[in-house]
Amino acid sequence: MSRRFGRILLRAVVTLLMVTGLNFILFRVIPGDPASLLLSGARISVTAEQIEAQRESWGLDRPLFPDQVLDYLSTTLRGDLGYSFKFRGRRVADLIVERLPSTIALVGLAQLVAIIFGVMLGMYAGWRRGRAVDNIIMGASLALYSTPSFWLGMILMAIFSTGLGLLPGYGAYSPTAGDTAPFAWLMDRARHLVLPVTAIALGLIGQYVVVSRAAMSDVITEDYMVTARAKGLTGRQMLMQHAFRNAMLPVVTLVALNLGYVVAGAITVEAIFAWPGIGGLTVQALNARDYPVLQGVFLLLGASIVVANLVADIAYGILDPRVRQ
Repeated sequence: MSRRFGRILLRAVVTLLMVTGLNFILFRVIPGDPASLLLSGARISVTAEQIEAQRESWGLDRPLFPDQVLDYLSTTLRGDLGYSFKFRGRRVADLIVERLPSTIALVGLAQLVAIIFGVMLGMYAGWRRGRAVDNIIMGASLALYSTPSFWLGMILMAIFSTGLGLLPGYGAYSPTAGDTAPFAWLMDRARHLVLPVTAIALGLIGQYVVVSRAAMSDVITEDYMVTARAKGLTGRQMLMQHAFRNAMLPVVTLVALNLGYVVAGAITVEAIFAWPGIGGLTVQALNARDYPVLQGVFLLLGASIVVANLVADIAYGILDPRVRQ
């Protein structure tokens, strides 16, 4: 077990180093010069000497390898991701840390809702495979799975915010929320969460239903399920003691990968609802060609996916003893 964990951990470290290196190369091959881009907003004309001096101060005049690569790795390991072009004077790490709680609250809650309802419905549909309830659940799930989350968000906003006026459809809180009591402030935040969380969760529920239903459909045809029924086990006992645990194996991978995307945010949904999270920050950085912010966000996303895969590999070993051998 310890040897397997060591291999998994080594693979994760190597993958993370590769992601870090790719992140460095990707933003060096993009056309354009960072110094020219940053100085383009100056109110006075900028000379070539000033641009070259700016490049020298950032170390861009030095060889790409090994000087700039080593500087990038050392600063990244220290948590220094550079400074934003758009938010002048702001550190990229500070911007990400500032936006991260809002994204985790939004996407994390949507993932939790989707995992609970999606896995339960999918397992039940697979257990009742071929019956009317299976057809209804699968039909609705496929429809949700194929529908873009941003389109669901616009429909929800048009109905419940613009049309009925029941829920807010913009931002994470009301402008006057800070002047209210703690409970009223919390309720205001919750009301702003309802529509974007629903938009993200609906699409994810369809995804979880499809995968978990397919896994359960495969499990119930296994020989050990036939043996369990021959022993006189009830349907509930067969489901909880044998089918559910084995059917969870492929679902674990999907859950882990989706949880890895929590820190990246739902870019389109955050843009629609003007949610102040990582997704909204990414859109702002794209529009402003803010390469340091994009580089920091992509590095965070890559690291979260690597960690999610690490968790999935460990969970596999816990759920299936054969993996540990």
